[in-house]
Amino acid sequence: MQAIIRRIGVSPQERGSMSGQNCPDMFELSDGNFAIIGTDATAALDRGLPADASRADYERIVVISRETLIEAKKDIPDA
Repeated sequence: MQAIIRRIGVSPQERGSMSGQNCPDMFELSDGNFAIIGTDATAALDRGLPADASRADYERIVVISRETLIEAKKDIPDA
């Protein structure tokens, strides 16, 4: 079973969230994959996917802020 092993980037509080709740976040999992907390934008973006992109019924298009990804960049491995 997968487990969260570390946060990627800084916490929501460090990015300026006053409550630290309900904010985008990124985590590395024990199997090497990543989990992302973001806003479900599947309904709004699904029709705009490029012709060579698709998603399974169980997959969602998730949006995170630019700041969240930029703050996480230093923690994302190159390989």
